[in-house]
Amino acid sequence: MFIFLGGDPSHLSPEAQQSHMQKWFDWVQKLTEEKRYVAGEALLPGGKTISGAKKVVTDGPFAESKEVVGGFFVVLAKNLAEATEMAKECPDYALNGIVEVREVMKFDNMETETSSKLETQNS
Repeated sequence: MFIFLGGDPSHLSPEAQQSHMQKWFDWVQKLTEEKRYVAGEALLPGGKTISGAKKVVTDGPFAESKEVVGGFFVVLAKNLAEATEMAKECPDYALNGIVEVREVMKFDNMETETSSKLETQNS
């Protein structure tokens, strides 16, 4: 998974913003053609944060622009090293953007195992 932080293009001219977005579209197209792109979305700023045992809801998260999570991709890679190489093509480095490359923990058998245990308990 790629988690995109910073890389704010808002200071660019409209033409430069459009050109930057085209670089993103081209990168997604390349990953798609290589059958490595699974999913991804941009995230709107703001939202809500829920924390603690009392489930306190606050506006946010608010962070400095370089720390704002702007979106994510789910990609297919053999390992973390390969995913890291893929992430080096992100267009946002030119805007001081950051990409966190993370492995996703899969729970493939959890649903089947849980369902089987419940069925056994209910018999």
